[in-house]
Amino acid sequence: MKKWKLAFVLLFAIGVLTACGINTTTKSAGDKVKKEKIVIGYFPNIDHVPAMVAREKGYYEQALGENFDIEYRTFPDGGTFMMALKSGDIDGGLVGPAPVMNNYASGADVKIVSGASSGGTAVVARANSGITSIEDIEGKTFITPGIGCTHDVQFETFLQQLGVDKLTSSRIGGTLKHVTGNPAQYQGMFETGKVDLAAVPEPWASILTQNGGKIIVSTDEIAYGKTLPNTVFVVNGSLFKEKKEVVKALVEAQQQAVDFINSQPEQAQSIAIQSIKDLTKQEVDEEIIKQAMARITYTTEINENVLKDFAQSSFKLDFLKEDPNLDGLVEEHGDGSHVPM
Repeated sequence: MKKWKLAFVLLFAIGVLTACGINTTTKSAGDKVKKEKIVIGYFPNIDHVPAMVAREKGYYEQALGENFDIEYRTFPDGGTFMMALKSGDIDGGLVGPAPVMNNYASGADVKIVSGASSGGTAVVARANSGITSIEDIEGKTFITPGIGCTHDVQFETFLQQLGVDKLTSSRIGGTLKHVTGNPAQYQGMFETGKVDLAAVPEPWASILTQNGGKIIVSTDEIAYGKTLPNTVFVVNGSLFKEKKEVVKALVEAQQQAVDFINSQPEQAQSIAIQSIKDLTKQEVDEEIIKQAMARITYTTEINENVLKDFAQSSFKLDFLKEDPNLDGLVEEHGDGSHVPM
């Protein structure tokens, strides 16, 4: 074959290959694919161990693949978490259901796509507070992580169900003063007498009791104690609508983390201890963590009817100004899963 004919054949072949979508160029060693960033939020408490485990074990990174970078942010309460979620500062993560429902009822574009944990909330009275039972709390000061947060609604619903008006928050006509703060600071506030009671998640309930506090409302007694998903995995609406495969991968990672906690409890406890120490600078006793995690059920399941009942409680307590419609908040499918398809 003449040289000019050979050259023509080669050029034609290259043109066909390119037209068929095969890239004949190669990247140099210095070229890098631009990675997409996904930001996950969670809290430094035992309810959020699935996020701690997923971070430590690299489950989010494995599920999403090498074209994604995962960044983590921690929050002191549901209010600041939801602000970050709605603004797009984070893409998703773990938070109590109350802030999610309150924001959704007010028009926020968010989706609950998985459960994380249930149980674990207790009410602790400080030593020397004069409180030995629930009848002694009139006029006392109680603290929760946030106004209208999951633990606040659980405690105030419990009080409302007692049917004793004076044993409710002053916000709705009772005598109890309500303040908010970071659970890591509750022991110091107990010691100075600034607060008398704390409606608090684990491990802080166990830490407070180890230091002289007394549980006056247990996890079994408090409203929605073991039925309420007290931590859920939520994503912002844009991620859910535009990147369903990303959300599906995150939920799969969540399931891996929950499975690890339930099959390897001692290793999960070690991860939780180190994670809380790194985030709060507090050394948590191994026995405390073991006791605290035993009070919690780690599961990705969500009982939507319980969430709706809980929202009604939030409405009755005036945290929601209108009767909430939560249709569409939880993403369910015919097979019972919560993974977007």
